[in-house]
Amino acid sequence: MTESPASGKGRPTPKRRDAERKRGGPVAPPPANRREAARRVREQAAVQRKQIKAGTRSGDTKHMLARDQGPVRQLIRDLVDSRRHIGVLLLPAALLPVVAQLSGSQQVLALATTLWLATLLAAISDFGITAVVVRQRIKREFPDERKLRGHILYAVVRTAQFRRFRLPPPRVSPGTK
Repeated sequence: MTESPASGKGRPTPKRRDAERKRGGPVAPPPANRREAARRVREQAAVQRKQIKAGTRSGDTKHMLARDQGPVRQLIRDLVDSRRHIGVLLLPAALLPVVAQLSGSQQVLALATTLWLATLLAAISDFGITAVVVRQRIKREFPDERKLRGHILYAVVRTAQFRRFRLPPPRVSPGTK
């Protein structure tokens, strides 16, 4: 039987020494026992986590988490980071009633609760506006994209984070178009 020219990989198999040189050294010997194998797996996972963490901090798309990769997610990050959001105030505002409770005054507690509810309503409206803007831009720039729901949730979660703690870090400053 003859093989068609389309089958096969189209190049010779590399010599072992060439493959080892390209990989960076000889192949490690097999693990002696299960403990050794588990230790190696943990070490490899730790190295991989460090690479992902460093890549995410630096903004290197090659080493980011899968949830942060891709041009759609980059667009979402730039959209969210290009303006200031009220959702950032949710956590500090949630502390107001707790601190007001310590004062013992019902008037202070009522005021703090009212401020917290006002912040909550403003943040929810901000989340809605962000969702609409993100949906429109994704549909305009990526018409074939189907999983809008996940992208919108990604944008809303990023909206609620303090700018300083967002990962990957913002590439654009507030006010940038």
